[in-house]
This record gives sequence, structure tokens and C-alpha cells, in this order.
Amino acid sequence: MANVLVVANETIGGRALLEAVRERAASGDARFFLVVPQNRPRHGAVIYDEAVRDAAQVRVELARQFMAQEGIDVTGDVGDPDPFAATMDAIGQYSADEVILSTHPASRSGWLRRDLVDRIADASGLPVQHIVTDIQKDGQTFNVTLVVANQTAESEQLIARLREKAEASEDPDLFVVVMPQSSGAGEATVEARRHLRHTLASMRSAGLLCSGMIGDPDPYTATMNALQAFHVGDVVVSTFPPARSAWLRGDLLARLRESTPVQVEHVMAGDRAEVAG
Repeated sequence: MANVLVVANETIGGRALLEAVRERAASGDARFFLVVPQNRPRHGAVIYDEAVRDAAQVRVELARQFMAQEGIDVTGDVGDPDPFAATMDAIGQYSADEVILSTHPASRSGWLRRDLVDRIADASGLPVQHIVTDIQKDGQTFNVTLVVANQTAESEQLIARLREKAEASEDPDLFVVVMPQSSGAGEATVEARRHLRHTLASMRSAGLLCSGMIGDPDPYTATMNALQAFHVGDVVVSTFPPARSAWLRGDLLARLRESTPVQVEHVMAGDRAEVAG
């Protein structure tokens, strides 16, 4: 049985890549492995390494969940920020026999400008199938909604709105939760991860296909970096009412709507008693 390594990053939800994996799976005798190199975010004065890794891990998890719905089992992991190093490491780790490499079109692909396809083929001696994935033109095989929330992430209002969106959609809906962490590290980061795990468990118990990541402490920066990392159809921001919401007092909604062409929806949670956890 051949070990097929899939290498992708921002194009991971593209139709062309999924079709290539489907075709290879249909030919039989293949096990699939996925590596997602990390991306350096463009926003924020401080780069939070855990947030960078989280963004790549979310891509891995969402790809695995969606492939599983297609009947394709994929083992995946986050790779080195250098896509060549990430690929070569994964080839050795998974004893790959062939590679499927997905990039943006040449006009937008930093990987192609670095001759990544030829370099991997030459260094590994393996067959490399290059898939050009134009998500801007062809779209994705599923809808992605970015959910920005912290204390209200498990509110009845937010969960109900996300379920409503999923039920109204013809294509599968994937929800990416971005939870801005508190400033600092240590216990604050541990608590943020605990809260994120609890939130994702609540959403999954409500039937939502989701994954999540810890983001920059500033909710605007966290959102903009996530928009760089994922091709999303819309953004849902969850807050407390204005009197209790620092995000609203900081004009978060207006700033996001001025900075991105995607729709930004606001869901307001009720009293604290209505927020689980």
C-alpha cells in the first residue's frame, strides 16, 4: 500500500485538491498523510508562537474532519514554517511513496516562486503531483465561518445562531473558533486552552463541525490573523451587551467591517447566568 503525503496550507479546502485526493483514493491501495507548514502572521507587534501553530493545527483538524465525511482517513500534523523542510521531514516520518502538493496559482504562490515542486522532486526522488488550487476563483468544498469569542463562547445565543447557520446551508459548514488569549503566558494560556476545549466540546455536542485556536490578546489582531490563515465566508463576533463589553467599547465591529470585505455578524449574549461554563 502506497503512503501518499499531501502538502498544503492556505489551499487546503480547495476543490482541486479535494478532487485529486478523491481520485487517488478511488484508485485504491493508498494511505494518506497530511502536513501543513506554519504561516507567519502579518498583524500584531508580537508574534505568539502558540497562535501560529494553532492556526496550522486547525487546518489539519478541519481537513481530517472533512475528509472523514468523504470516507477518507487522513493522518496529519503541523510542519516546519519552511515548506521544503516540512515536506522533507514528513516524507521521512511517514515513509512517503508519493507527494500531492497544492499551491495557489503562480501569480500568488510564494511556494512556486521558491521552486518548491522541483526542489522536493529532486531531493526526494519521489513523484510529486502539483495541484494548482484557485480558491478565489473556484471556492471551497465547504463553508467556513470564523467565530470570534471569549467569555461568551458558550452562550445560548451564539450556539443557537451557529446551529441556525449550519441547518440553513446546503454545503457542509465548518466553524473556526478564534479565542483571544489574555496578555502574558503561564496560567493565562493554560486557562485559555481549557476554555477553548470546553467551548469546542459544547459546539460539537450541538452537532457543529468545528475546531479552534488561541489568538492574539487583541481581538482585532486575532481576527485579522485568522482571516489571513483561512478562507472564510463570514465572521461571527460574540460579545456581552455594550455596557459590559470592552470589545464593543473599542469599536471592534466597525474596525473589522472597515478592514475586510467578508460579512461581520454580531451576536450578543445575555446575562452571565445564561453563559455555560
